[in-house]
Amino acid sequence: MSIETAQTLLKKPAEKGYETDIRSEKPIRSVVKAISWRVVGTIDTIVISWFITGELSMALSIGSIEVITKMILYYGHERIWNLIKWRKQ
Repeated sequence: MSIETAQTLLKKPAEKGYETDIRSEKPIRSVVKAISWRVVGTIDTIVISWFITGELSMALSIGSIEVITKMILYYGHERIWNLIKWRKQ
């Protein structure tokens, strides 16, 4: 590897201003992240509920309710944190 290549790899990216940074996480990205995380979380909730109750129908009921409420909560949480400047580069 040449010195120029090494220097290029080690070079810090240009600093982004707050206005650019606040727009870096688009709402649709937050929606997709919320959905993918909720799939994992809901499977976990269903398995735990089934283990505790011993009833698959009860576990599926719990999972179907929490998937919607937690997606809404996650989306709101993500959007609020995107507005907070604290510790952003």
